[in-house]
Amino acid sequence: MNLPTPPLLLITDRRQARGNIIDIAAAAFSAGCRWVSLREKDLPQAEQAALLRELLSRARPFGAQVTVHGDPKLVGDAGADGVHLSAGSDVAAARSLLGIDALVGLSIHSAEEARQVDAALVDYVIAGPVFETASKPGYGPALGPQGFAKIVKYSPVPVIAIGGITPSTLSGCLVAGAAGVAVMGGIMRAGDPGKEIRNLLAAYPRPR
Repeated sequence: MNLPTPPLLLITDRRQARGNIIDIAAAAFSAGCRWVSLREKDLPQAEQAALLRELLSRARPFGAQVTVHGDPKLVGDAGADGVHLSAGSDVAAARSLLGIDALVGLSIHSAEEARQVDAALVDYVIAGPVFETASKPGYGPALGPQGFAKIVKYSPVPVIAIGGITPSTLSGCLVAGAAGVAVMGGIMRAGDPGKEIRNLLAAYPRPR
């Protein structure tokens, strides 16, 4: 399974959002984002499924993909494109449930975890925080570009960088081997989410 293009993942967080997360996602899609993941794990599954279906209705006109950070069962119930699992999750069970066409990702935080990733089951991993981040200050010290590069070295699948991603830090992630980046708080808290997405996309090198 190939990653969405461009490889820019927007993760929702209604607690940080300045507005409705559906509206923020819609602005992101209009600005060029083609991948959003719903991360509202504290909500009842029925509410998550309803949000997923609404996100999908906004995503499909743009050919964008919608995944969920959480229970793989939600993917099938809502018709989403895949699931992102927390570290230590049963990826074999998720793949068995969702099939080969689903996008399955996994969070990791070290080179040792990267070595253990099964490329037959996992399409990509998210590693971080690469830089200090206001969204999740308790997730340990920042990896830095060198620490992130070490994870990339040992991962058998593409690695998405997360944590403190801005237009000015994005290039350093790519140099360190990132296949793409994930953003959350910087977009959720933005006064103009679409503008922030466009600024991030502009920081990607242009194809030659």
